Amino acid sequence: MTPPRRGTPDFLLLFLTFALVCFGLAMVFSASSMTMAYLKNDPWYLTVRQAMFIAIGTAGMFFCMNVNYMKFKKWVVPFFFSVVVLLLAVPVVGKEVNGAKSWFYIGSFGIQPSEFAKLAVVMYLAALISKKEDKIRKFQTGLLPALVILGFVSGLIMLQPDLGSTMILIMGAGIVIIVGGSNLKHVFSLAAASLFILCIFVSAYLLTTGEHNYRIARFTAFLNPWADPLDTGYHLIQSLYAFGHGGITGAGFGQSIQKLHYLPAAHNDFIFSIIGEELGFIGSSLFLIVYLLFLWRGLVIALRCNEMFGTLTGIGIVGMIGIQALVNIGGVTGSIPLTGVTLPLISYGGSSMIITLVSLGILLSISREYNKPEKEKTKRA
Repeated sequence: MTPPRRGTPDFLLLFLTFALVCFGLAMVFSASSMTMAYLKNDPWYLTVRQAMFIAIGTAGMFFCMNVNYMKFKKWVVPFFFSVVVLLLAVPVVGKEVNGAKSWFYIGSFGIQPSEFAKLAVVMYLAALISKKEDKIRKFQTGLLPALVILGFVSGLIMLQPDLGSTMILIMGAGIVIIVGGSNLKHVFSLAAASLFILCIFVSAYLLTTGEHNYRIARFTAFLNPWADPLDTGYHLIQSLYAFGHGGITGAGFGQSIQKLHYLPAAHNDFIFSIIGEELGFIGSSLFLIVYLLFLWRGLVIALRCNEMFGTLTGIGIVGMIGIQALVNIGGVTGSIPLTGVTLPLISYGGSSMIITLVSLGILLSISREYNKPEKEKTKRA
């Protein structure tokens, strides 16, 4: 018996993915070349490493794209528990970078388990909710187990501590839980209670550590970065200078001033600032339009899937990428607090690039199911 033919992957999503990756690689070169020429005597140092991460991620994407997405449902549990083991180990044997133990290092290459946790939680919740179906509307049998899983993984990430990744994980998982059919009354009641408890903990933290705690000051610096321009507000001020220098049309590709040791992590957390400086308001707007089109196409793919696990996994993947992009862009523009997260597919970073491309491979696998030839759709019906 001839096995059923699979459809073609969604060409538009595939094209937009590679367009964004290539653009990001060009911006990583622009943002890092001068610094690497000074530090490593090699302006291509980070660009070559990023290209390697892209190659690994692309291989993972094509592998996942060619596997029926329903097979991933069987692999969710071992994948989830493998990530939990890594999260338990990283505070003990991980390397501290910028005040957080979030990384394992193998030679000069770093692995960030929290990036893998985002995909693991999304897929685990999608599998759990699709199995429970209507039971998800009941608190004890549906919502509570999902919240226990989310709370446990979030707690492990906060032990590092990594506030940015925790926020993205909670919001992305929240989207999956809500779309999965949870009772909104339960969800909003718990959200209000959690916010109240958080306010109590923050108040107690301020009382015990003092009003001018450094972490709190860094988090609230976006409200008035000029109150402490040489310390807590420095990063944001330099980022805003970059946008101001870019103006309407930009200073030109490679002509950024802020990347010359003024703006830390220009190739990473602040790469959108370099885009704004070199390409200006027009270039930044065009980039955001393409990025929104990319997210919209991913959402269309998820919603066209006629199976709950595929729909929830797709929405969770798109939600995580979209929320992380929003947190990154909002932080560097001073709209929300800076949390130190990358811009997916654009910023330099191995774990982020690889896991994002692998996630998109799963989304492309989902797209192949509704792109089946009409004969196969008829047979299945």
